[in-house]
Amino acid sequence: MPTLTFPGRYDSLNKIASFIRQAAQEAQLSDFATYEVETAIDEACSNIIEHAYGGEDRGTIECTYEVSDDRLTIVLRDHGKPFDPSKVPTPDLKSPLGNRKTHGLGLYIMRQWMDKVEFDKTKDTNILTMIKYSKVKA
Repeated sequence: MPTLTFPGRYDSLNKIASFIRQAAQEAQLSDFATYEVETAIDEACSNIIEHAYGGEDRGTIECTYEVSDDRLTIVLRDHGKPFDPSKVPTPDLKSPLGNRKTHGLGLYIMRQWMDKVEFDKTKDTNILTMIKYSKVKA
């Protein structure tokens, strides 16, 4: 499984996106599915930098992918503050844009655009696994 480790910096996001595009090509995802995966990973990595590490240059993001017959699996690992997705409020999508929070859609976007999103943690590692199916399941 190809794995790269990136500095926890916003300027790493383009390099992470290139790595993910390579994975999506190997998985033979459509252009739009590739865009969905890239956007979900960008949101996840931005959240790792901002929330898990509390800013840039405070840790790394390990990115691994695996391509199988029907899916692309991406695993992100960080050593920042633990994350509990159940504590993230459901975003307000009905109010006028001017009345909404300026942040808070990252997890929602990940869950909408990926087929599976799972959070796990070990003693000192946050593990985010996201799956995008490459073929329609029967």
